[in-house]
Amino acid sequence: MFLKSAFCLLLATALTGCQVGGSPVSEREGYFTWVDEQGRVRSSPIVGTDGQSKGKIAGEKALEPGEQPALDEETEYTLENYPDAEQLARDGYVRPGQRQPYFTWRDAQGNVRVSYYRPDTRTDQQKGLVEPPVRITEARVYHAGDQQVAPAPVPGYDPDAFAILGIEPAADDFLARFSASCCESLETQGYQSWQSGREFGVRLSESSSVHSFLTGASPYQLVALPAADKGGSLVFRLRSYARNGVFVPSVVFLGERMEPIRLVTDLVMDFEPESWHQRGYLEAWIPAFPDRGERWMVLFTRKSDLESQTVIETPSGPQSIPHVRHGEIGVMQVED
Repeated sequence: MFLKSAFCLLLATALTGCQVGGSPVSEREGYFTWVDEQGRVRSSPIVGTDGQSKGKIAGEKALEPGEQPALDEETEYTLENYPDAEQLARDGYVRPGQRQPYFTWRDAQGNVRVSYYRPDTRTDQQKGLVEPPVRITEARVYHAGDQQVAPAPVPGYDPDAFAILGIEPAADDFLARFSASCCESLETQGYQSWQSGREFGVRLSESSSVHSFLTGASPYQLVALPAADKGGSLVFRLRSYARNGVFVPSVVFLGERMEPIRLVTDLVMDFEPESWHQRGYLEAWIPAFPDRGERWMVLFTRKSDLESQTVIETPSGPQSIPHVRHGEIGVMQVED
């Protein structure tokens, strides 16, 4: 009886030892579990700060004291192997030797799937979530009241020399001469009201009023600017749409008594070619200042613009677009 009891105790001890020794790796101290890209559950030893692992999976070589785990990529960079920042950004900041980022998910049948993806490193502006900052179009601008001191004449000075050589006078003198023929006599009955929040069209056609500006006779359209109490200043986008040519605009801003305050010419406009969903157009971004007394805006073209053309590059080579007297313009306020 004593021998039978001792045998049973020995057998129980042996079974207990087998149960402890056969516990899953994930339940042992010093290991963590994770899911690989195939959806399989893995266990890896937790590496301490001294570089030594706290555990060891069966069949895996343990780290020696001071030995660091192998990495897929070099951690010390030199001038020869230093990664290019722009290329790294295009690659989604995935360095050579690193795995492509992925996420796991379960399909309708309960199977664990893995999907790889490339991180989107574009800015909110590049994604179209944020409007790009407004860039005012370069142009020649004449202001009323600009005072420029003329240099003292040199011996033999001829006051008619500028006119003989075709040299344009100073900016303030040009606006003064421009104002002599503009713009008290402009018709105000057919003016167009300003529309905020949307693009509104301005047509210059055969039926439009014509005025003899200093820069040449041209059809024109008078547009009323917003009142000063509704906004101090604003920026608007001007698009001149191409159709059998393109209308190249100049803009003069008038005061309450129709006197010129600011003249904008020679706009360096960008041309957007025609596509399957929109017409081609010239585009400019122009500021307006109702808080500085600007009450009206006049759109017109110059004789020198009608005598020139716009040349663009196409896949088949350079293409010229003639400038015409009539056209359609789209105006939209973009910023207060």
